[in-house]
Amino acid sequence: MPVNTALLAELKHEATNTRKMIERVPSDKLEWRPHEKSMTIGRLATHIANIPIWFDRIINADEFDFATANFNTEKLENTDAILQLFDKRIDDAVRILESASDETLNALCTFRRGDHIFFQLPKKATLRNFSYNHLYHHRGQLSVYLRLLDIAVPGMYGPSADESM
Repeated sequence: MPVNTALLAELKHEATNTRKMIERVPSDKLEWRPHEKSMTIGRLATHIANIPIWFDRIINADEFDFATANFNTEKLENTDAILQLFDKRIDDAVRILESASDETLNALCTFRRGDHIFFQLPKKATLRNFSYNHLYHHRGQLSVYLRLLDIAVPGMYGPSADESM
């Protein structure tokens, strides 16, 4: 089985779960944050929506340099705009991953800041860390934000305290 087959199935499944979470973000609370050191809920949801851009950065390049990188810091005005961004990023990630060969996914990817190398791993492992795990981490944060705002948290892998399956 090609390496991308399982990665694609997981991406598509988890995109559905992630979209359910983003849909719950209230447009009138995008500036809310649980603590002064925390991102606003709007920034967190936008960050989650942008995470699939890492599929392109990892699969289509052999290294990523934080010293020269440009990061998207756009501020979206409502939940619909965040969902549109997420859908576009997921569509792009699926297309890129569908075309990724085993040779590409087994090739090394280097993450650095200038001369300092953070790590060098196969692209399939880098995808796991910088795309999948990164997304799950922030999606978990978003579920806590929703709980603190007393918004029903959707079930991800079974029922939640708010929804039976």
